[in-house]
Amino acid sequence: MYDDNPTLQGLNKEIDESKQGEVFFQEQLSKPTGNKHFYIESYGCAMNFSDSEIVGSILSEVGYAPTQKMEESDLILINTCSIREKAEHNVRQRLSVFNKVKKERPGTLIGVLGCMAERLKEKLMDQEKLVDMVIGPDAYRDIPKLVRNAEDGDKGINVLLSREETYADISPLRLNSNGINAFISIMRGCDNMCSFCVVPFTRGRERSRNAFSIVAEATDLYNNGFREVTLLGQNVDSYKWTNPETQALVNFAQLLELVAKVHPDLRIRFSTSHPKDITDEVLYTIAKHENICNYIHLPVQSGNSRILKLMNRTYDRAWYKERVEAIYRIIPDCAISSDFITGFCTETEEEHQDTLSMLNWAKYTMSYMFFYSERPGTRAAKKYKDDVELSVKKRRLQEVVDAQMAMSYQLNLADIGKTFKVLIEGTSKKSDQDFKGRNSQNKMLIFPKKGNYKPGEYALVKVTSATRATLKGEIVQ
Repeated sequence: MYDDNPTLQGLNKEIDESKQGEVFFQEQLSKPTGNKHFYIESYGCAMNFSDSEIVGSILSEVGYAPTQKMEESDLILINTCSIREKAEHNVRQRLSVFNKVKKERPGTLIGVLGCMAERLKEKLMDQEKLVDMVIGPDAYRDIPKLVRNAEDGDKGINVLLSREETYADISPLRLNSNGINAFISIMRGCDNMCSFCVVPFTRGRERSRNAFSIVAEATDLYNNGFREVTLLGQNVDSYKWTNPETQALVNFAQLLELVAKVHPDLRIRFSTSHPKDITDEVLYTIAKHENICNYIHLPVQSGNSRILKLMNRTYDRAWYKERVEAIYRIIPDCAISSDFITGFCTETEEEHQDTLSMLNWAKYTMSYMFFYSERPGTRAAKKYKDDVELSVKKRRLQEVVDAQMAMSYQLNLADIGKTFKVLIEGTSKKSDQDFKGRNSQNKMLIFPKKGNYKPGEYALVKVTSATRATLKGEIVQ
């Protein structure tokens, strides 16, 4: 459908030509050597884990090597999430642990990165004195200087947001990698002002990364043995990059195709899509390429149009249902997952039932489910009263969880007898006699080891049984 697209043809030609004279990425797959060590923990979304790999690369350039033992580290970092109150509570608990290590190892520095760093900078550093450095999502290049400042007893702080930073030229250090799956950040920030969300305030405005660098990173990952990449962004469907030389515009559908053409054996996933922006062009691109996985994470948040308007999601129930129908029409075997927030401001029981009915109608394979947690600084915190009792929020959440568990089990049972192409990711945690791997629909399969198969290879697996969380099967010829 898009082979005749002149923009895509031109980009393919430019990428091929540019590879001849320019080395884009040299993936750092071995531990860098250095006199000092850093330890890093990541919380929250996949973007935070991806950011930690960028931080690792920056630190490796100044002589720091990664370690999994915090008591042996010279620098302890925590990459934080500020989207829910519980996430912040967990971070504070970890900071207490880090400070105990610091007392036993004088000279150790502690730093907070990411969203929580920007929002609570003064409190963490000046009032509670829990950290030596506070570094926002757009200031990671400044880490070496901030470390030096902290070593000299000065404040190590930079939480300034940028309209340009994408870290496109930095080759991430793949921390704790299995050598098969990797993240590629394609954009940063968010222009959607959902009333419950702090991301636009902690990560700044939306900006897209150079398409050439994305394709080059995917190519380098494949050449180094990786077989699956996940393209990351707060809203990948709004990806737009303009080639400064030709003025050619690359949208998300075109980027997907460019990455899919790196190699047929490189699987492509992406997260997260926004219902207002996902286009039929994206869906047809997925259907066209076998190595673009038939799985879309499409957060609904609520099944009720009034609540969606209060959330400033910019779509209503009918719009969302039309997008789901388009997905199943264009990609019949696609799996869809979602996000839910229960007990948003003024939500009634009837509106909660709309959410449950949406879940059962859309047939999500899985969902991320939370009750509403008011975040300071958001539109909801400023304009709406958080008036749903906590006990009601939790009860409604449990009803959504129960409905999703039942739906997941029902859909998994329907897969019994089917055969899927599975990317082997490693050995099962429960038995060293079994492999684990995922199919295109992002479902985990467990199956006995057989023949000469090894991680990183594909196998055809026939499903023989199912639980709510996994499929079990056996390799077939």
